[in-house]
Amino acid sequence: MQNINIGKSGIAVPFLGMGTWAIGGGAWWGDNDDALSVKAIQTAVEQGIQWIDTAPIYGLYHSEEVVGEAMKHIDRDKVVLSTKCGLEWRHETPILHKVVDGVQVYRDLSAKSIIEDVEDSLRRLHTDHLDVLYTHWQSPDFGVYPLEETMEAMMKLKEQGKIRAIGASNVTSDIIRGYCRYGQLDVIQEKYSLLTRRIEKQLLPTCKELGVSVQAYSPLEQGLLTGKVTMDTTYPEGSTRNTNPCFQPTRRAQALELLAKWGDLTEKYDCTMAQLVIAMTARMIPGLHVLCGARKPEQVLDNAGALHIKLDGADAVRMKWDVDAIS
Repeated sequence: MQNINIGKSGIAVPFLGMGTWAIGGGAWWGDNDDALSVKAIQTAVEQGIQWIDTAPIYGLYHSEEVVGEAMKHIDRDKVVLSTKCGLEWRHETPILHKVVDGVQVYRDLSAKSIIEDVEDSLRRLHTDHLDVLYTHWQSPDFGVYPLEETMEAMMKLKEQGKIRAIGASNVTSDIIRGYCRYGQLDVIQEKYSLLTRRIEKQLLPTCKELGVSVQAYSPLEQGLLTGKVTMDTTYPEGSTRNTNPCFQPTRRAQALELLAKWGDLTEKYDCTMAQLVIAMTARMIPGLHVLCGARKPEQVLDNAGALHIKLDGADAVRMKWDVDAIS
């Protein structure tokens, strides 16, 4: 199983990571069985999924707490652990992010807040260091939180051995350049799927130039690319799928037609459609890391199957042409 570098950090892992947003539960995801979630994380590591990603905002600390419980039962050296900073509800700041489960969440990328975030995350995760620390959302006003101050704090944490690599999420090309101006940015985390490819033109050229890796979240487009969704599938009021452009009738029909073309490939590779899509997504961008969410061991096992699919060059070219045709 080939390992892929995370920027210039010296850390290398298989392309597939595990996202734990859903494990946080809350109004967005509903109730979870935490013991089952712990088992899911253990199963991921057993299956060769080394990169486990979480964030304080996922379930208002709950995801980090569940991951921390799992870390008590896992060899720390076998895990690349990432979390995030910059979203705050300990105190108010000038920048309101959104209301989450009735709690007002603010953005705070000051040095003081970042350092507090990291100390709290280390405690919840039962570890003495983070392998990757992302800034979760960027400041809309760098006059309030100068990027130089943000990066200086993260570089200091790196020097102290509390983090090994620096990441940023929800960025622009200019913000990537800003981070690299003040220190070493190793990775960005952005939405990317066969249906949502904006980063290819907007961010990827800058990342290539500066040696920054990309970790893609939502590669299965909230389940649309699993082969389990039909034109008649509906979602409850308030579901984000109802506002996701890919779930609107025209785009959904294109997605389902795309998957229908690949039925012979799932037979050829003896895999599920989700596994095929994950494997192909990883091929779309050289060096791409792909993050798939799960909260049950069987979901992890399904995702992990993608690690063992070796697409023939001709099949990958064919699939890329099909994807390009609807982009």
